[in-house]
Amino acid sequence: MSGGPLAGIRVLDATGVIVGPTATLLLAEQGAEVIKVEPPEGDLMRRLGGKARQPGMSPKFLHFNRNKRSIVLDLKSEAGRAVMRRLAARTDVFVSNMRARALAALGLDWASMAALNPKMIHCTISGFASGGPYDGAPAYDTIIQGLSGVAACFQRQTGEPRFAPFVLTDHIVGIVAAQAICAALVGRGRDGAGQAIEVPMFENAAAFVLSEHMGQRTFGPEGEFGDPRIMTPDARPLPTRDGHICVSANTDAQARGFFDAIGRPELKEDPRFRSVGARLENVAAYFRVRTEAMAARTTDEWLPLLRRHDVPAMRFHTLESLLDDPQLRGSGTLTEEPEQHTEETMLGLRHANRYSGSGAAPSRLAPRLDEDGEAILRELGYSETERTALRGRGGSGS
Repeated sequence: MSGGPLAGIRVLDATGVIVGPTATLLLAEQGAEVIKVEPPEGDLMRRLGGKARQPGMSPKFLHFNRNKRSIVLDLKSEAGRAVMRRLAARTDVFVSNMRARALAALGLDWASMAALNPKMIHCTISGFASGGPYDGAPAYDTIIQGLSGVAACFQRQTGEPRFAPFVLTDHIVGIVAAQAICAALVGRGRDGAGQAIEVPMFENAAAFVLSEHMGQRTFGPEGEFGDPRIMTPDARPLPTRDGHICVSANTDAQARGFFDAIGRPELKEDPRFRSVGARLENVAAYFRVRTEAMAARTTDEWLPLLRRHDVPAMRFHTLESLLDDPQLRGSGTLTEEPEQHTEETMLGLRHANRYSGSGAAPSRLAPRLDEDGEAILRELGYSETERTALRGRGGSGS
């Protein structure tokens, strides 16, 4: 890979499913060379991520593993571990979401890897931070959503605890891990030293929830939890005459513009709504005004009217209509492209961020299982005889 701010950085990716691949996807989209190390059966998401046109190439796998190279290594064999050690000696970043005990048993823990490559950034994404009573327990997104308070936020708003209908904490923690890796790379650029990073899912997700909703409990045990602007049942897409609309009017100027737009200018002087503080104290009443007003017109009638009064508003998308959003198409975030190894097309998701100084990283579709194994072994200096022997012993794949 070339181009992108992380061009020249090699990442050894020993992750699977969503949280780890989210982190390494971000690094790959920023220009890093990401070598995805998979077990002989491949990443579980190849099979778990929905119906596929090609075996092992599910929709979710395709979207979370762009711009990566794949090599199969059987890390239960000494031959596979030997290849891994040679890769580790030549890599900048190692990322794993294996539990600490499994890493140590495979010789992939920080102490073992640092002996091979003291400049390595070694990132472990775990369910729980080390040292606590949950240390080493298995964790999946739904477990973390329930334990961290995410599901409780739905209960506070709707009366029923629910999981977010996407792997929310996996996404959040994957992004956090990518940021931590980039920070460690900056530190290495300053002092030349590698380091170990532990990124726990539970603690990061709990901090995400509490920073938003600890509220008055920040100041003592008698305070109330929750941001009432978010917890009120009317904090949702608002029904219009023919659908829904998303409206936000937080500042005093926006609130006054909203009251003018809905034909209720007298509410600008209502003591309940005259200031940010007053609207927060009377948030349920304020949101009811918004909900009742929007039902009077269609979405297409409201949008230009609200914009004329500088009120932030956008249409509500279904999952289906989101695919036709002109901004996603116009920015190149959502593209139609040829599916790898077939004559058919697929919808692809491109990196949304832009970097003026380093150019864009090349875009490459997700790899087939072990697609790059032979090339990677050659790059590591293995001869043809050695490569044949490794594959025969299950050291590198097929």
